[in-house]
Amino acid sequence: MAGNKTIAIKNGYVFDPLNEIDGEIMDIFVKDGKVVHELSDADRKNGKVIDAKGMTVMPGGVDSHSHIAGAKVNGGRMMRPEDSYKWTRKKTSLTHSGTGYTVPSVYLEGYQYSQMGYTTVFEAAVPPLEARHTHEEMRSIPMIDTGGYLVLGNNWFLMRYLREGEIERAANYVAWMMRTHKTYGIKCVNPAGVENWGWAENIGALDEANIHFGVTPREMIHGLCEINELLGLPMSMHLHCNNLGQPGCFEITKDSLEIPSHIKTKQNLDVEWAETKVDSKRKQSVYLTHAQFNSFGGTSWGDFESGTKAIIDHVNQTDYIVMDSGCVPFGEATVMTGDGPAIHNLYKLTGNKWSNTDVEMECGSGILPFTYLKSNPIHSVQWAMGLELLLLVKDVWKSIMTTDHPNGGTFLKYPNVIAWLMSQEAREATFNECHQWARDRSDLGAVDREMSLYDIAVLTRANPARTVGISHRKGSLGIGADGDVTIYNMDPTNLDTRDYENLVRNFSQAEYTIKDGGIVSRQGEIVAIPQKRTFYADVKVQEQGEKDMLADVKEWFKYYTVGFAHYPTPDSYLMNPTPIKINAEG
Repeated sequence: MAGNKTIAIKNGYVFDPLNEIDGEIMDIFVKDGKVVHELSDADRKNGKVIDAKGMTVMPGGVDSHSHIAGAKVNGGRMMRPEDSYKWTRKKTSLTHSGTGYTVPSVYLEGYQYSQMGYTTVFEAAVPPLEARHTHEEMRSIPMIDTGGYLVLGNNWFLMRYLREGEIERAANYVAWMMRTHKTYGIKCVNPAGVENWGWAENIGALDEANIHFGVTPREMIHGLCEINELLGLPMSMHLHCNNLGQPGCFEITKDSLEIPSHIKTKQNLDVEWAETKVDSKRKQSVYLTHAQFNSFGGTSWGDFESGTKAIIDHVNQTDYIVMDSGCVPFGEATVMTGDGPAIHNLYKLTGNKWSNTDVEMECGSGILPFTYLKSNPIHSVQWAMGLELLLLVKDVWKSIMTTDHPNGGTFLKYPNVIAWLMSQEAREATFNECHQWARDRSDLGAVDREMSLYDIAVLTRANPARTVGISHRKGSLGIGADGDVTIYNMDPTNLDTRDYENLVRNFSQAEYTIKDGGIVSRQGEIVAIPQKRTFYADVKVQEQGEKDMLADVKEWFKYYTVGFAHYPTPDSYLMNPTPIKINAEG
């Protein structure tokens, strides 16, 4: 086990945006798993020293949106035998064997993230009824700290409470659900529409009421954002908009983003904060996820085009929105989402294998194998759109780099996305391989911006941590932060962005990945298995309000096929459960 170690990282070029450190040559010290100001002579004598001269030093990577565990992910593994036998990893004296490319087995996920320099990853969609399964898989993922977002946008209790205007009861319910299922934040997928999908219908407008409950997407988005801030949860409401993946969906996305514009952000964490120069509390009241899939333009596939400009302009003009990109780096993918009708639309277009599930009273999901091709006009525009969303948002602190793994592509393609962001020549090379629509129907060809290593550290470390409310310990190298450090064998003073293949190589395989002060990966080899944590929101609300809410929940639980006593997720399902304390009693 790589536990709490003492380590000194000397002479590296440090990029730590939360402390406004942009490539300064400095030393980083870690003791007992935390970044410290200095080490004693005894600590230096007994500790490990790494000479990072000529190398790039960043905090450990934080992925704020990935699908790594749960029934949906496991369903993707079962649907993709070809994905497994083509991609295998042998067992070693320290590591398990593993298979899979777009949907790797649990052990392989942890090893691969660690080799790239990541130490923290959040599962983006946890159905409450399947939370136990999700935690069983997350506890088996080695190397990385994890947490999960609870899917609530079509929950029967919440739809009823919000229809009846019972916002406090709804907030008490959400607080109880977070504790009950050991989850971290609110996820809202196709609000009010997935409930319709249980009856083979969908919702196409923000003010269209759904079947049986008579609530609209607008009411669900506003209500969940308001609940989020009433409770003071770590992250803002995580929004997957209606009509995802349909031509012209950018319009409903833009309108959806305007709904919480007046809701004041309130993050109410009872935690110890690492030292940072930048305020590390979250700024936004809504987190738009996989924005590329929510930004389709045109009126049909025939006149399909990038619709990102309207979203980018809106984000540039406001301060309450943050988004992750959902980039498409081409190649094999497995499309999986709680938005069942969106997957069915892809099934009708492709005829590929398709799976659909309705999770009683809560949500649903769909799965479909997919391949993004450079020769395909739609896919080529999607590639351009994902990069536009990152390169054309002026303030890098308003965006996060993802592929919505494995929807846009595997997280193993993150180095390719980084190369496109840092190198105009890399983008031009891909343009030359793409269908002409990529250039003709997007604005990417006119973009000459090349992101810096500091920008990349914001997109992959500092801002994901701040956005999801884990920056009190992750995403920085400030005193008191977790001793998670990545060292890349790149000299930023001698970096040639024209050599974009070198960027891909270096970001694919960190020279060192350090977790809690222990070296866990070295030049792509796993050298230690660190202890991991599972983060969740432990929300305390007024006792009487929760008691009254639970009486109602128990009465309605007759509609479930499981007994109330079997619904919660016990601590034993979590690896090293780590609650984030939140006091919402006031």
